[in-house]
Amino acid sequence: MSRLDELIAELCPDGVEFVTVEEICDITRGRVMSKNYLRENTGAYPVYSSQTANNGIFGYINTFDYDCESVTWTTDGANAGSVFYHINEKFSITNICGLLRVKNNELVSTKFLFYVLQVYAKKYVNDGMGNPKLMSNVMARISVPLPPLPVQQEIVRILDNFTELTTELTTELTARRKQYEYYRDLLLTFGDDVPRLAISDLLIRTKGTNITAQKMRQLHKENGEVRIFAGGKTYADVDFKDIPKKDINFNPSIIVKSRGIIEFEYYDKPFSHKNEFWSYYSENKNVNIKFVYYYLSRNVNYFQRIANNMQMPQISIPVTDKYKVPLPPIKEQERIVSILDRFDALCNDLTRGIPAEIEARQKQYEYYRDKLLSFREVKA
Repeated sequence: MSRLDELIAELCPDGVEFVTVEEICDITRGRVMSKNYLRENTGAYPVYSSQTANNGIFGYINTFDYDCESVTWTTDGANAGSVFYHINEKFSITNICGLLRVKNNELVSTKFLFYVLQVYAKKYVNDGMGNPKLMSNVMARISVPLPPLPVQQEIVRILDNFTELTTELTTELTARRKQYEYYRDLLLTFGDDVPRLAISDLLIRTKGTNITAQKMRQLHKENGEVRIFAGGKTYADVDFKDIPKKDINFNPSIIVKSRGIIEFEYYDKPFSHKNEFWSYYSENKNVNIKFVYYYLSRNVNYFQRIANNMQMPQISIPVTDKYKVPLPPIKEQERIVSILDRFDALCNDLTRGIPAEIEARQKQYEYYRDKLLSFREVKA
């Protein structure tokens, strides 16, 4: 019998109490901070916002609002329901984040609450109207298990060990990606002798579909023939018969993710996307669409800076239409794509090497986390 089994048998053999978040935590929201505010008050203290890149950091300012062990969560946008743990840190959050501070540390472990909400919070996200939300009043009502403190602490110890197992692999992968970025930047840096053309002059832009998130969930198939991209990292695979042919893209394309998460995705199978996105494909024999994708991805920070000037990070069609891309001869484009494809596979292919091992460990961690945090509710 494991130490955790012994603790459960001794301290809560008949199940555990479930409580709402508002019963065990003080709940607050962040404040409005624009990019201009960050520039005018730059400093050493991080500000967390709705993004998950860079651990959620929006920028740095010269003051801080919080200096406590706490859990923060994203209230709006593609990352709504994402949770973060903070300890020994002075920081602030924007108005599209909330903060939970445990009322009694002798009853509740903040780190345990963080692990619990990793499982529970996403279930309460309302993704209607195209802008996913997990507001404070909903967070307050989430019911979570509350085993005795020693049980919480043992679960935290186990899950912390799981996460530490990936540290060495992640460090090696980070070094490999830096090497990739170095060679990518070399390959995608061009002199004045290479012409630069606006994307609207090179590619054909396509619109998305107005299919709802609810309809996507209803139509989703494990082996669907058409992928529909939605907010952030979410998508659903459906059959051809489930979506109008006019809404399907059959050409290898660049999908512009333009709200919340700002990024580009290359996709070469039949697809569609929600109408807050748009995409580009090429019918020009002198343009390799994947070359353009690699160039845009290399310069994604330009688009993220524009997006972050908005209350909800987003970019518009003219921003990408007008963006100029260097266009070397097609043979050179193809050579660069071939090299970067090999590098990309080494760094990101989830079927082999370090990425595959990290992916396997992450799935193992999520499996055991979900099992460890599944409790029978004690009967009154």
